[in-house]
Amino acid sequence: MTDNKNNFGFSTRAIHHGYDPLQNNGALIPPIYLTSTFAFATVEYGAACFAGEQSGHFYTRISNPTLALLESRMAALENGEAGVAFSSGMGAIASTFWTLLRPGDEIIVNRTLYGCTFALLHHGIGEFGVKVKHVDMSDLAELEAAIGPATRMIYFETPANPNMKLVDIAAVSGIAHQHPDIVVVIDNTYCTPYLQRPLEMGADVVVHSATKYLSGHSDITAGIVVTSQALADRIRLQGLKDLTGAVMSPQDAYLLMRGLKTLALRMDRHCSSARVIAGFLQDHPAVEWVAYPGLPSFPQHSLASRQMKLPGGMIAFELKGGLAAGQRFMNALQLFSRAVSLGGAESLAQHPASMTHSTYTPEERTRHDISEGLVRLAIGLEDLADLLTDIEQALKA
Repeated sequence: MTDNKNNFGFSTRAIHHGYDPLQNNGALIPPIYLTSTFAFATVEYGAACFAGEQSGHFYTRISNPTLALLESRMAALENGEAGVAFSSGMGAIASTFWTLLRPGDEIIVNRTLYGCTFALLHHGIGEFGVKVKHVDMSDLAELEAAIGPATRMIYFETPANPNMKLVDIAAVSGIAHQHPDIVVVIDNTYCTPYLQRPLEMGADVVVHSATKYLSGHSDITAGIVVTSQALADRIRLQGLKDLTGAVMSPQDAYLLMRGLKTLALRMDRHCSSARVIAGFLQDHPAVEWVAYPGLPSFPQHSLASRQMKLPGGMIAFELKGGLAAGQRFMNALQLFSRAVSLGGAESLAQHPASMTHSTYTPEERTRHDISEGLVRLAIGLEDLADLLTDIEQALKA
């Protein structure tokens, strides 16, 4: 079949892109290449591969046919030129940062970030001479004022983990690209390319924790970068090969491609259930506030409607009574599991301040818009009525 990604819809590309069974002994499912190294026909061919003068696989830390198919498929879904696979989302983020930033550079990031990304910036690259500057990226004037001669990267999540605040991708990218040395990097984990494609709105690099929705089954850790061919080559040969070694296994690449085949179906279900649950929470007298892009009351609802196909499967909320009430609620849940991560078939509830965002100090959480009582729900694929029943009984606690 042809691989012109513009000829086929999203799910068709997720299932078929880059693979022809008739060119692989008729095997309908792509083979897993369980090898760490590859044989060379000649010494000269091997030398050319190592020199970058010849395309080919020579060591799985750098490339592997199973991973290459996954990378091609993800690039097609994000509408980018090339992808690079990693063993975790943090492997993808760290490899991108270490490749593109140098001592003396500045990275501007949104006010709220995932806890481990925050730690990488402030306890990792920030201690190696890279200046980290947080701004509220919903305020475009604040962003413009923050950009200086040393700024080399603008990085954000949208929606932000865990408070669900959005960033206008097109507007921020437009401001950044008035400066030719700035690269815009976006964590698209919450949305996946099914709901949002940042590269089409002007971003330069997209990163994913593919552990989440892309895999969809909570049984692997994985990361993906999608960008231009030139940047992908740099991130592969510097960040992946030499700086982090965060290599995805061929088995995990196979499982991730299996998950991609049902991504659209799963995301539709995650989003439709989350929309109903968010509305239920908003109307409940025990709830102080709810943050969900699909609610008309969400402050950035119009932006969500413009840049997201659907409002996603993640909900942030706080109960009246704050932290203590939230803890009682989570402990009373019976169908929802108390666990971090997201994007699998099982619905999860977690407390960011003591779990995923415990890398912030209490004072930092206050500054970065992460309330102590915030509860984060990842809505799974169970029957909606059962999820609502579980939430309702837990709220009575």
